[in-house]
Amino acid sequence: MTGSAPYDHLVINALPPVRWFREFGRPPRILGLDIARGLAILGMAGAHIGETEAFDWVDPATWTDLVHGRSSILFAVLAGISIALMTGRSVLPERERMPSIRLNLIGRGAVIFLIGLALEMLNTPIAVILTLYGLLYVAVIPFLRWRPRQLLVAAGLLALIGPALLAFLNAVMLNPYGSGIGFVLYGSYPITVWMAFVLGGMALGRLRVDQLRTAAIALGVGLALAVLGYCLGGIAQVTGITGSSGAISSSADVSSSIDGSILEGGSSAWSPPSGWEDYAQALAATDPFRAAVTAVFAVEPHSGGTAEILGSGGFALAVIALCLLLSGPLRWVLLPLGALGSMPLTAYSAHVLSIVLIGGPGAFFTSNAFWAATAVALLLLTTLWSMFLGRGPLERLVGRGAAAMAAVPRR
Repeated sequence: MTGSAPYDHLVINALPPVRWFREFGRPPRILGLDIARGLAILGMAGAHIGETEAFDWVDPATWTDLVHGRSSILFAVLAGISIALMTGRSVLPERERMPSIRLNLIGRGAVIFLIGLALEMLNTPIAVILTLYGLLYVAVIPFLRWRPRQLLVAAGLLALIGPALLAFLNAVMLNPYGSGIGFVLYGSYPITVWMAFVLGGMALGRLRVDQLRTAAIALGVGLALAVLGYCLGGIAQVTGITGSSGAISSSADVSSSIDGSILEGGSSAWSPPSGWEDYAQALAATDPFRAAVTAVFAVEPHSGGTAEILGSGGFALAVIALCLLLSGPLRWVLLPLGALGSMPLTAYSAHVLSIVLIGGPGAFFTSNAFWAATAVALLLLTTLWSMFLGRGPLERLVGRGAAAMAAVPRR
């Protein structure tokens, strides 16, 4: 979601209103991606403050539940596309450019990380994604010159193997904890899961994502992945392979194990082992094999399971493809969403700040009326800002940080 000014070399200059309506989102910028990013922002806001009911295909009133988990996944896939676009689009970056590109991404990631820390300091109930998001901009550096097929293979391996491996190791090591692994492996956003989305997005970005043929193929692939993932999760839930607890232990799970409050068999308390003497009993309680199987079939939002990666990742891919296909015929209707998506970092931060201003630090509340008001305000303000001032303020900050990092020092 970065400055999705996602491609800083395509600067959005302020345009007079009439010219803005005629020229905003025109090539080389890709309006469909901005529209998808705008939807992701509104979905994220709904996941934070919306009142939703459990999803039911036959009841449209419950479809707002789709925002949970999928909105942040949509951001991650779009981030991968953005990285591909800013580093050469369908052409792999030349080796001579790589030092500058690496520094640019490091600078961008550092600024986003700091903005994420600032938002976390506001003490909202939101699991702010920007800190991990900033880290992802550094984590992708080794993959910048990979071809689309290589990126897709890597994303597939992470999706198929990553969740089970993480869950197995977590069980074998009896729920290890620490600031590092809590941040990148077993927190709200496990990096192995999110790297799968980013690498998949990078592959799409390298495949001429601005062409209708690519969008049509992406739509078919996305729908197939969504059906596969959600059927996998549905079958597992019907057969009782998984419960509703999710695939990978969160920091709360880890804390409960340290406090000795994990229940074995739902009745007696289990205390952490003190050494090899108790390890066998503790290992039986954590059940590594079942943990790995659960991680494969887990499909609930933020479970980090293979089924969720395939299902929700396919859903995100289908949404992006639809936005690309509809951005031409519905351009005038979708321009406000495009404006919102052109400055997602600013919009996301404003949304988090609004929760603090309304509820106060640490407050938790849900309100569909506030969600609707947030959506209208963001669409209106970002459209006016884009029309009269150009790029969003935080997008400019990220761009300057990236440029400063990559600048050649003067002698």
